[in-house]
Amino acid sequence: MTTLTRRRFAAMAAAMPLLPAAAAQAATYSVTIQGMAFSPAAFNVAPGDTIIFFNADQMPHTATAEDGAFDTGRIDPGQSVEVTIPEGRHPYVCQYHPMMTGVATAQ
Repeated sequence: MTTLTRRRFAAMAAAMPLLPAAAAQAATYSVTIQGMAFSPAAFNVAPGDTIIFFNADQMPHTATAEDGAFDTGRIDPGQSVEVTIPEGRHPYVCQYHPMMTGVATAQ
């Protein structure tokens, strides 16, 4: 590389704006509802990750955080719903079947 080429390269590099580091992309996880249970019922993810709740049962269910952090609403058999998990520990329940419980933790 000639001295002139190096100077041009250095000048171009100095004029280029600095780009911020790319943010980590959120991950996607699955929870299956089957046999009147969430599987897995308890899970750990990063804040902002997406959880897909898939209903493999023969009746509708929900996955509703007790603290209001997320709510799938009614998930009919064979359907799925995506929710984003905010930071914190979020116990959740099926509104139709309160014995179905789980805990989503995002930290």
